[in-house]
Amino acid sequence: MRRIASCLGTIVLNIFAQPLWAEDGVFEVDMELVLAVDISFSISMNEQDIQRRGYVAAFLDPEVVMALTQGTRGRVAVTYLEWAGETSHAQVIPWTLISDRESAAAFSERLNNLEINRSGRTSLSGALDMAADLLGRSPFVSYRQVVDLSSDGMNNSGLRVDKARDRLIYRGITINGLPLLVGTKGGPAENLDVYFEDCVIGGLGAFNYPVYNWESFGETLQRKLVRELAGYPGPAQARICQAADVTQAPTKMDCLTGERAELENFKALIDTIPGGAERWKPVEKDWIPED
Repeated sequence: MRRIASCLGTIVLNIFAQPLWAEDGVFEVDMELVLAVDISFSISMNEQDIQRRGYVAAFLDPEVVMALTQGTRGRVAVTYLEWAGETSHAQVIPWTLISDRESAAAFSERLNNLEINRSGRTSLSGALDMAADLLGRSPFVSYRQVVDLSSDGMNNSGLRVDKARDRLIYRGITINGLPLLVGTKGGPAENLDVYFEDCVIGGLGAFNYPVYNWESFGETLQRKLVRELAGYPGPAQARICQAADVTQAPTKMDCLTGERAELENFKALIDTIPGGAERWKPVEKDWIPED
């Protein structure tokens, strides 16, 4: 139930607030949030450390804690997902109820005690599908399900990211983006923020918070979480783009840019083989997934 401004707000909420428990005994929260964090090799160990410390600090920040606990029920459910390639993802912190400063600090401490992991490739579609699966198996229930997705690159593994996005949108899940426009070993992907806007984020009130340098990562993440937890203040408009028919929803970015770049890199690698290896060169229409 939305808050009602004015002195009647508290009375209205006390009378009409939803019960703490759903009819099937599932615990109700204001929001279920999946923190889907990129751990691909393109992010160095030092940068991974900065990213991890940013999340650790965020759950100790007073403004973030206030946002976590100021909803109708005063609590949210959060899980931490690390991802890289199509099959490289792990729920390193299970669904956790956060309802006060102490439970937020416990989540932060648990995250701080985890080793930093890294893996290869970049499958945003795999991360989104895994996040949807986690939301489907969540022991909580809420009116808002959100995936907070960070990445320093475009999809180059697995299924099409725009179709993965659409699958989540149709389930009522909002995807917000944290594109990392920062220096990596290969350099940040060109137009990554536009790519996120056109191909990755979606759902009610979806938004991007780009990170332009690692020094500002923690501050940017905290501002993003506060906005995310507070809900969308503007009109309730869904960002739904049909991946299969761009004529109905024109975009600025080709959502297969990452896959096409990966294909060209593979072709160039094959060309370096002495004597050539023509029969192993991929055919673009076969290599790029259509589903």
